[in-house]
Amino acid sequence: MPEVWFYHLQRQPLEHVLPVLLEKSLERNWRVVVQASSEERLDALDQLLWVYAEASFLPHGRPRDGDAEMQPVLLTTEADNPNQAPVRFFIDGALASPLFESQAAAGYTRVILLFDGNHEEELGIARAEWKRLKAAGCDLSYWQQSMSGRWEKQNM
Repeated sequence: MPEVWFYHLQRQPLEHVLPVLLEKSLERNWRVVVQASSEERLDALDQLLWVYAEASFLPHGRPRDGDAEMQPVLLTTEADNPNQAPVRFFIDGALASPLFESQAAAGYTRVILLFDGNHEEELGIARAEWKRLKAAGCDLSYWQQSMSGRWEKQNM
């Protein structure tokens, strides 16, 4: 069963945090799936990942682009894993618990839920997911950003 990490975003928005985490994953030669709850959100992320930094971009694609199995970062709303990624990010309230209910989680090393702590609905979804995944016996970690911007694991 994969490690499940919850990233509580309070100091920086997803648009600043996600590209950094994706870069770190790619540096480890990990393919990644990013699951959002809407195609509109994926449209915005698709654009962001091409232009988020002047000196670089993150190679990525979506199932509709074709060759999903070749993408280092796949953006989707679906539960499948066509690029055989060991890491899966859930954003904007996309639910991770169905992955564990279907046993599809076995193919992952790490599952990461990013949630905006300043958004009540996302905070509520993250709390409910924590309870569901803990009850399912998952190994959970909670990460919060320090004042200096570093991610620190919190004891729960």
